[in-house]
Amino acid sequence: QVEMEESGGGLVQAGGSLRLSCTVSGLPFADYAMNWIRQAPGKEREGVSCISASGDSTLYSDPVKGRFTISRDNANNTLYLQMNDLKPDDTAVYYCAAERECGDGMDYWGKGTLVTISS
Repeated sequence: QVEMEESGGGLVQAGGSLRLSCTVSGLPFADYAMNWIRQAPGKEREGVSCISASGDSTLYSDPVKGRFTISRDNANNTLYLQMNDLKPDDTAVYYCAAERECGDGMDYWGKGTLVTISS
């Protein structure tokens, strides 16, 4: 059984930072590309970032490029998202998700963690 659990969300002021984590079990973590996807209130889900299985390649959406950094620890089956210079538009539920390669389509999802940015 695959389990993916996000943590690290919370309430911060604009300009602040947060670090999200996603711990994964029941999955050959090092064989999967990993994603952060977010859903803001009243909006559709949007991809934030993807990292290849090896960690050598990363992709970012334009709104977060230069502010967010995705990384992974394959030895500990953990995915991270360092978020700096946060803006109110970053307010959303953040999900981690696994796919074979970036762009293939998600196979597994976590339940999400809420990030709220106050202005």
